[in-house]
Amino acid sequence: MLKTGFVWNEKYMWHDTGNAAGIIPAGFNVQPLQHVESAETKRRFKNLVDASGLIKKLELIDDRPISDQEILTVHTPEYLAKLIKLNTTGGDAGVFSPMRAGSLDIARLATGGVIELTDAVVNRKVKNGYALVRPPGHHALPDTAMGFCLLSNAAISAKYALETLGLKKVALVDWDVHHGNGAEHIFYQDPSVLTISIHQDNCFPPDSGAREDIGSDVGLGYNFNIPLPPGTGVEAYIKSFERLVIPALEKFKPDLIIVPSGFDAGAYDPLGRQMMTSQGYRTLTQMLINASENLCHGRLVMCHEGGYNPSTVPYHGLAVIEALSGESSGIEDPFLEIHSGMGGQILNNHQEAYINAAELTLKTLTSYWK
Repeated sequence: MLKTGFVWNEKYMWHDTGNAAGIIPAGFNVQPLQHVESAETKRRFKNLVDASGLIKKLELIDDRPISDQEILTVHTPEYLAKLIKLNTTGGDAGVFSPMRAGSLDIARLATGGVIELTDAVVNRKVKNGYALVRPPGHHALPDTAMGFCLLSNAAISAKYALETLGLKKVALVDWDVHHGNGAEHIFYQDPSVLTISIHQDNCFPPDSGAREDIGSDVGLGYNFNIPLPPGTGVEAYIKSFERLVIPALEKFKPDLIIVPSGFDAGAYDPLGRQMMTSQGYRTLTQMLINASENLCHGRLVMCHEGGYNPSTVPYHGLAVIEALSGESSGIEDPFLEIHSGMGGQILNNHQEAYINAAELTLKTLTSYWK
């Protein structure tokens, strides 16, 4: 019986984002603190998978450094040259994207981990999988870094699936609390990739992720933004998947689903204002598993993105790994009762209005699909 694949490398944690006050670089009139995109949330996620014993039920997938040629499938030569230079000196690769010497080497490994997991899933070496990689990738644009992201991990892996593995159509379902603007830019004119981003309305990047942005040229209709209002809880996320995400996947019929998986829509996250819970993420994962089994032979790949509360993210991640693998760790989320009882978890009229508007967008999108 096939297992769930899992990608991890301690070297991912050695990407150094330096000192900061949250996301603001040190060097102004406030005491420097650890940068919000530090190793701790990801390492604690991995440690919980280890300590629970769940790691023994997963298939470990080795990563590899990706080549310049693979980077250039989605990024420009000028941007790659900039990263190569900064890999020696360190510096800012883009907006809110600090890196240190050696960070590009680590980013190559991280993207290579997602690619190798994608290869293993497509070639039925594992049934599905999770790549717990760092640095994240879903804000990285073709020509610059953004929002802590250096290389567009999911987009490069989608290109690999199309160009090397011979798939015809890939769907990206980005549930990070922030808009998946990187893949949107990369595939905006590409009908072979359906990019879906469900995110907090106008959170980051500013003025990004509008419902009206639906692709262009031959890619018109293949970009689907689902903004949700701040304070959105589990029921609205589930309804959004039932009424928007899953129907879009069923109409598109991808050969592979890749999920840029950020847990910053979770309650208590410092960079989001949504209220997802570990059980909510478990439910969404099961919905995607069911969709992948119905549509693309169970081909489902998740790659880690945001999530910045080191106390809660491990439980969100553990729930996803349990759902993917069908195995129980026996570990209960101590935050679940508190998070589930927060006001706003029940779908309200304000939240439903956003979903209703996105349903109209979905009708527009599918009218362009062949």
